[in-house]
Amino acid sequence: MVSVGRGRLFKRKDQKYLIYLPKDLAEDSMFPLKTDSSMPIKISFKIGSDKVTIEKWEEKEEEQE
Repeated sequence: MVSVGRGRLFKRKDQKYLIYLPKDLAEDSMFPLKTDSSMPIKISFKIGSDKVTIEKWEEKEEEQE
C-alpha cells in the first residue's frame, strides 16, 4: 500500500499549472480518486496554510458556487 508519494507542481509555458501524482500512489487500491482518463476535481487551501486539499468535484457543488 502506498499512501504517500512525491509529486510535483509544474507551470507550463502557456501559464497553466499541472500537478503530477506518482503512478504508484494514484493506482494504489486505497487511493480515493478513481479514473481511467480524467475527472473534475476541487482544489482548496486555507489562507496561511501550506496544505492543499484535492477532492472529487461533485455536480451539486458547481451549482452552489
